[in-house]
Amino acid sequence: MRNYVFSFFFLLILVSAGCTQKKETPPRQPNILFAIADDASWKHFGAYGCDWVKTPAFDRVAGSGILFTNAYTPNAKCAPSRACILTGRNSWQLEEACNHSPHFPAKFKTYAEALGENGYFVGSVAKGWAPGDPGEINGKKRELTGPKFDEYTTTPPTNAINKNDYARNFEAFLEAKPDEKPFCFWYGSTEPHRAYEFESGINKGGKNTREIDEVPAFWPDVDTVRKDLLDYAFEIEYFDSHLQKMIEKLEEAGELENTIIVVTADNGMPFPRIKGQVYEYSNHLPLAIMWPNGIKNPGRVVDDFVNFIDFAPTYFEVAGINPEQAGMQAISGNSLTDIFYSEKEGKVNPDRNFVLVGKERHDVGRPNDEGYPVRGILTDGFLYLHNFKPDRWPLGNPETGYLNCDGSPTKTYLLDTRRKKGVMEYWQLNFGKRVEEELYNITEDPFCMNNLAKDENYSEVKTRLEDEMKQKLTQQNDPRILGNGDIFDNYEYSGAVKNYYNRYISGENVPAGWVNKTDYDSDLLEK
Repeated sequence: MRNYVFSFFFLLILVSAGCTQKKETPPRQPNILFAIADDASWKHFGAYGCDWVKTPAFDRVAGSGILFTNAYTPNAKCAPSRACILTGRNSWQLEEACNHSPHFPAKFKTYAEALGENGYFVGSVAKGWAPGDPGEINGKKRELTGPKFDEYTTTPPTNAINKNDYARNFEAFLEAKPDEKPFCFWYGSTEPHRAYEFESGINKGGKNTREIDEVPAFWPDVDTVRKDLLDYAFEIEYFDSHLQKMIEKLEEAGELENTIIVVTADNGMPFPRIKGQVYEYSNHLPLAIMWPNGIKNPGRVVDDFVNFIDFAPTYFEVAGINPEQAGMQAISGNSLTDIFYSEKEGKVNPDRNFVLVGKERHDVGRPNDEGYPVRGILTDGFLYLHNFKPDRWPLGNPETGYLNCDGSPTKTYLLDTRRKKGVMEYWQLNFGKRVEEELYNITEDPFCMNNLAKDENYSEVKTRLEDEMKQKLTQQNDPRILGNGDIFDNYEYSGAVKNYYNRYISGENVPAGWVNKTDYDSDLLEK
């Protein structure tokens, strides 16, 4: 009898335990906070050893998560780079959205739209996907990064900095979020995009030009350039200060442990030969990710190649949502969870050993709004580039102000080295025409100064990288490789300055507010 009683009670315990387990609430899907600075190169954050830019929030994310040393955008310009982030596809797979200021194709749903339709509370502040026309759904403008939370403003430290109170608007987003829902938020600072208040880094940031340890070799090391760099640094620090407030708010709300925080920039710094180009400092970007509930062995530094198209598949995987069923076009990127769930530092996944880069039309400024098509590959310490139209001006025509390069003190100084001093070196490096093929040893030559494409000692390397690039782009149905690349020139530019070159040359006064009037080199007009 005792045995029967004991068995009965033991069975009750097992049933009770099973019932208790079934009633446990499953872990909620993780929140996502995506913070993107507007135009910042990878080394200019404290976690990478930069002493003249103070970024405690970025450094905290890196120290509590993973610092990536090889994160790249496929296309170093605002709109196409952000399109890659939002769709998980390379820019040459995005039709019109490969270009800057395009009409965004209706067929490409974004991860923010998909998550919003599948249980997430989605929102954004300030700059989302831009510039361009996002299109409409049911007569309403598409919100590619989520509904805007832009109500609150503040008094920024300079007139060039956005009045948007990013952190307070994030707080308003959290206040509006239903308790039971995970969130997905896009923090789109407009800093350090041009323009800057000149000498704000010194006068308001307390900086000194001697703090800068290195000026890129393709610019002269002069006070004008150093002061411009400090103003750029001051604006990165402003972006970081709002991120810090957001992290503190997540802590207060008890949401930090279950939030994936991704911090990066959309393209390299807004200086000549960087933003809008396809060199190492153009596409190589900062990236730190923390997720206390998910990342193993936090505090790691990872050297794997990571691509902007990897963000979207990561979000879908951790959210447990099938992207195809959610209406996404086929994703080309790979989820980063292989790195999150590993405990390794340095090289984690040997398959993450390359990244493809390129561009088509960015800002207009050539006849008939033509672009400057480039494709490239980074792997094994080398960058190979193929310039498909080397007869065109890479930054736009001189007589229309090199429109694919923002106006700045640095740009003005470089142009004046030719116009006022007769020195061609810096003008050629930053604005001149280029040869068809370029090859750089970026381990030894990160500023891409020494083109090895014609060096017989590197002929095998060049051939191997060219073949590998073309093979991978063919697999991705890149029109440029398949012989239909001119389609990118025929997509309509959505901005007010469409057909800029032809209108300007015909005598029309067409404003282009992102460059200075002195940027126009009319003496180089091609007859």
